Amino acid sequence: MADVAALAGVSHQTVSRVLNDNPRVAPDTRRRVEEAIRKLNYQPNSVARALVTGRSRTLGVVSFDTALYGPASTLIGIQDAAHQAGYHVATVSLRSLVRSSILDAIERLRRQSVEGVIIIAPELSAAQALVNLPADLPVVAVEGALEVPVPVVAVDQQSGGLQATQHLLDLGHPLVWHISGPVDWAEARGRERGWRMALEEAGVAAPPALVGDWSARSGFLLGQRLAAVPGLSAVFAGNDQMALGLLRALREAGRDVPGDVSVVGFDDIPESAYFTPPLTTLRQDFAEVGRRSLTRLLEQIDGAPRVAGTDTVPAELVIRDSAAPYRAR
Repeated sequence: MADVAALAGVSHQTVSRVLNDNPRVAPDTRRRVEEAIRKLNYQPNSVARALVTGRSRTLGVVSFDTALYGPASTLIGIQDAAHQAGYHVATVSLRSLVRSSILDAIERLRRQSVEGVIIIAPELSAAQALVNLPADLPVVAVEGALEVPVPVVAVDQQSGGLQATQHLLDLGHPLVWHISGPVDWAEARGRERGWRMALEEAGVAAPPALVGDWSARSGFLLGQRLAAVPGLSAVFAGNDQMALGLLRALREAGRDVPGDVSVVGFDDIPESAYFTPPLTTLRQDFAEVGRRSLTRLLEQIDGAPRVAGTDTVPAELVIRDSAAPYRAR
């Protein structure tokens, strides 16, 4: 910092003000300091700055160790929002979201002097770990069960499931079947609730939901069962991977999509636009989830109390070619 100050012809206090974006620096002075920083390739010492300011500018994220599109995209959305706000992110990935593992992860992150923690908690078992967390730790849960004692940011899964089912009903289909995700996932339960709600509002009795595990293989196996259902004309798959397996099962059974059976997925993974046929699906705005979760966390870091409540992000219906008007056979 002394070298930067000497090259710019200012005091080291002025350099510090520029680094901390203090508005009380003249534009010409700021320009000279920034030029000196670039010429010297100066990198501020984050540890030293934390000692002076009492702020580490580091946030912790406890994530689910999975390649599934939703949790992985949620993590990316949080990291992008944090970096744009000038925060570093320390991540702990867990294979099991149980109370002991989550509390251990939080303790590891606290030893790294994080200012707050975001917990990606898609499984209902994680809700138990969110009870009796350290009172002095800012915490936000993402994609978690709605009835937990911390702020939650989540995509409106129920509304998304309702939109998917209503779209098929609006196309004239008399009944919509559902392939759901695992029952211990909050997202799966929310999407199934939306499916049931849409059928109930239409006066249609819901058939049993078929439970998958988010994989294309489970969608394929359940699709083989559905292909044998008399009069099958519409299916809402709980995610795009299961929809992919369903499409193959229907094709192998000689059922045309969307001529014989209409299919709607959920997630809008990058590949869904290139399925055969391109998949109608629900898009989740993971960037917005990241921004809102960061906002809720920074509010606590700045002194606001930790208040339970849910901030929901809407899901968007993306219409492609896998769903068409009902055609009686």
